[in-house]
Amino acid sequence: MNRVIHTAALIAIVSVAATAASAGGWRGSHPRRVEVNARLENQHDRISAGLQDGQLSQSQAQGLAHEDHTIRTEERDMAHLDDGHITRADQRSLNQQENAVSTQIYEERH
Repeated sequence: MNRVIHTAALIAIVSVAATAASAGGWRGSHPRRVEVNARLENQHDRISAGLQDGQLSQSQAQGLAHEDHTIRTEERDMAHLDDGHITRADQRSLNQQENAVSTQIYEERH
């Protein structure tokens, strides 16, 4: 039970950090950033659903949430370097990483 609470807390922290990053600071509403962060939010929802319905173990959910958090951190770092936006090349790179995590989520839930 403690692990479930710990995993849920980790996922909640990643979600809150995402909301805070996109709400303030460096042009969080830039279209490429919005697209990347919307995908990350969708993946967060899929991880949470998998944990709730038992398709993902706590350790699987933690690993996937950590990968999403790493992508989100990279997105923020890229935006910081480019005056609040991400370049098309940055977006492509982040999308490739998101595609890989999305595939992992699908495979681990089935």
